[in-house]
Amino acid sequence: MKPALPLLLMALFLTSVGFSGMAAQEASSAHVWRESVKTDANRGTVYNRYTLTGKFLKAPQRGDTANRPALVVDCNSVKERKGKAKFEAASLLVGAALKIDYVEPSEIRGTSYYQKIAARYRMNDGKEEQENWDPGSDKASASMPKDALKKILRAQTVDITVKDESGTPIVMKFDMPNATAVEQGCNVDD
Repeated sequence: MKPALPLLLMALFLTSVGFSGMAAQEASSAHVWRESVKTDANRGTVYNRYTLTGKFLKAPQRGDTANRPALVVDCNSVKERKGKAKFEAASLLVGAALKIDYVEPSEIRGTSYYQKIAARYRMNDGKEEQENWDPGSDKASASMPKDALKKILRAQTVDITVKDESGTPIVMKFDMPNATAVEQGCNVDD
């Protein structure tokens, strides 16, 4: 019976090493830009989409949070442009209705106001920056300006805070992998 105990312990050790190796591999593969090819039937165009999922540090009270937050970058396909791909849009997908602020334009013409989402982001635990981003058509996402995207792509970590429709903060964290494929695939620097 005694020789069986070392064999049992060795089997348990090897099993635990195998599982920890799989967990480390799954964790590292979770933080990658996933590329997909999409078709816009309305415009008859093909475009590339790069998606990076993050995690909620403070999740919204309501909404579809099962999909986790995501950064999405769309660009025209190289085949469509017959040469270089071109940056089209970047979005923050939250999955919950966001608070829309009505911002007065710098030049007043009548009574029109711009719809904006107040977004605060901090890169690499540095100084927090605040910008007003355009809401997505679903009001559960925000369109990110190209300048903000350029900065975010060069970071190691990014914390983004927006507010839900009741004004409660939603905090998200993105561990940023190497973004060379996104930068080159969408000519972000142009």
